[in-house]
This record gives sequence, structure tokens and C-alpha cells, in this order.
Amino acid sequence: MFTGIITDKGRIRAVTKAGDTRFEVETIYDVDSIDMGASIAHSGVCLTVVEKACENGQNWFAVEASEETLSLTTARNWDVGTVLNLERALKMGDELGGHFVLGHVDGVAEITMKEPEGDSLRFQFRAPEELRKYIAAKGSVVLNGVSLTVNEVEGDVFGVNIIPHTAQETTFGASEVGDLVNIEVDALARYVGQLLAARG
Repeated sequence: MFTGIITDKGRIRAVTKAGDTRFEVETIYDVDSIDMGASIAHSGVCLTVVEKACENGQNWFAVEASEETLSLTTARNWDVGTVLNLERALKMGDELGGHFVLGHVDGVAEITMKEPEGDSLRFQFRAPEELRKYIAAKGSVVLNGVSLTVNEVEGDVFGVNIIPHTAQETTFGASEVGDLVNIEVDALARYVGQLLAARG
């Protein structure tokens, strides 16, 4: 479980493709405080730590992604140098600053607009058709692991505002039109939708 509040921008330092794909990620996290098998969200994708080390003062950890994960998320495009929004799993007693985030990506959205608006950045995204019904104005959505509030929805396009702090502390400051982002819809909206569909 996560909150959608990013605590580090990690950088992929190595990629190994075998049965699963292994990513080594540089981080500011103290790797001594990361348990083997711990869950960390990588731009919204929950992955399990399988190795960790500190070499020449640089902390890093390794995770593995299955073909299923690669096919459903932007992880299929990650390479050496890719910067990822990182968040460690929520612990009992932690402040819930965003909203409950599962780290289970529902699909991939495309940035269709990025424009300055005051001191902030205004983004629009095109959501996959099957996720449109779960996105509502003033509702919550997770984009590349960041908990955000939806401003408006028009068909399959929805907008959000990124304040300067969020732009600086996440990858959104460097994002451009045409970039793909991982999207996780609000869990409550998903379950309510499935319940209503089951009732016919």
C-alpha cells in the first residue's frame, strides 16, 4: 500500500533481460533500511526488492519485472538512465498525505497537453477507453505513482494541475506531450463500478 507521495527520483543504472527483466535503481534511500522483499513503487509500479548495495557511496537496489508487468506498464520502455518516481510502502503510523494507492497499474495514458498556468503546469491525458468510467472530476487518480486530483473530464481526456513542488520533486517537470504514463484509477471507483456491473 502506498499514498502517491513521491520521496525520491531514482535512476536506472542497469537492465538485464532474462526470464524476467531485472532493473538496478540508484536511490537516495538508505539501503540498510530496506528489507529484502520490500515493496517499492516505481512510477506507480509496485516491484519487489531482490538485491541492494552501496558502492562508492552510491546506494542502489534491484527489482525484477515479469512479462505481464512489462506488457501493461511503461516498464517495457525503461532503460539505463530512465528516471523513476519512487515511493516506499506505507507503514503503520505514516501520514496519509495522498490517497490509498495499490501500486497495481491499470493501464497507460498519453500526455496530450502541457502548458504553464500561473506558477503551475496544466496537463491533459488521454486515458484508455476501458478506464474512462473510473475517472471523475474532483476524484483521485495516480499518474506515474503521483496522487493527483482530476480537474475536468471530456470524453477520454482529463486534466490535472501540477504545482511547482510536485513538478520539481517528480518526473513531471521534465515530461513532454506524447510521453506515456502509468495510470491507476481510484480503487473505490473501480470496486463500485464492478459491483454495479455485477448487479446488471
